[in-house]
Amino acid sequence: MKSFEADTHAFIVRIWLERREAAGKRAEWRGVIEHVRSGERCYLKNLQDITTFIMPYLENMGVKFETPGRTKRWMDRLMCVLTGQRKQS
Repeated sequence: MKSFEADTHAFIVRIWLERREAAGKRAEWRGVIEHVRSGERCYLKNLQDITTFIMPYLENMGVKFETPGRTKRWMDRLMCVLTGQRKQS
């Protein structure tokens, strides 16, 4: 019988808003995500990179992404929570 830990992946996500010096330039999200067990890291240029980093681990666990729209909606909701903004209709 496999242990719970064998089918578990933990990630540490650090994000911050990087302000721009030039007047009129919008701040941009930056960050880093790390897979705890392997130590693999990815520096984020946008928050969607979080999903890009995590999806291969889920696929290796047998998760099928037959409905990519559902994953996108989940990421959209996460982005709204992180930025404190409401989704545009």
